[in-house]
Order: sequence, then structure tokens, then C-alpha cells
Amino acid sequence: MSNRPNPFVKTRRDHADETAEDYVEAIADIEIASGACRVKDLAARMQVSHVTVTRILSRLTDAGLVARQPYGPVGLTPQGLEMAAASRARHKVVVAFLERIGVSNATAEHDAEGMEHHASKETLTAMRRYLGLIEDA
Repeated sequence: MSNRPNPFVKTRRDHADETAEDYVEAIADIEIASGACRVKDLAARMQVSHVTVTRILSRLTDAGLVARQPYGPVGLTPQGLEMAAASRARHKVVVAFLERIGVSNATAEHDAEGMEHHASKETLTAMRRYLGLIEDA
């Protein structure tokens, strides 16, 4: 047995985090656009069933990211708001980086949706440095 880290463990963890980040970001966006977010709004936005949204919201509630009342709107806790902001910030960095290296905006936006969740802090820092968003130490 090797002492090397298993890359599949990180990928599975990233996928779980990706779902949470996508949902909290969607909730924040819907609240901004409509004033309130409901399960039906999320189902339409994520293109999944009402049952899928309800199941994921239960996990997000247990994780302390979402606050909700039965049959009422869905809201984000301070922790959920923080996660949504961090996800949005990573997305912007990845899009800006891809555009800087010559990728079209439409493709950069599409590709960033997956990349933002899997890029390490080291990679994101290097992207920010390349973009001139942070100074070399």
C-alpha cells in the first residue's frame, strides 16, 4: 500500500462540495433576483426534480448552510452566504484567467463552472498572481 494521497478521495470530496456550492450560489442569485427563493425556483434553476432539491436542502440544512421553514422560502445562513461569496469569487478568477489566456467568454464561463470547485488554493493563488490580483511575495 502506498503512502501517496489518493486523488480519487479529493475528487469525491470536491464533488460533494461542488453540489453544496452550486446550490448556495443559486439560492443567493435567486434571492437577489426575486427577493425570495423557493424549492420550485431551485428545481427550475438546477433542472432537477422537486424531490432532488428537497433532499439536497435537507443536507445543506444539516450542514448549517441553509435555513428554511416547511412550505416557506429557502434562505442562507451566514455560513451559507460566506460559501456563496467564496464560490462566486473563485468563479470570477477562473473566468478571468481563462479569458486572459485566450479562451472566449462563453467557453470560459462554461468551463469555470467545473474548474472553480476543483482548483486548489495553490492553483487559484497562481491564477490571481498571473492576473496581477496579488503581488509576488
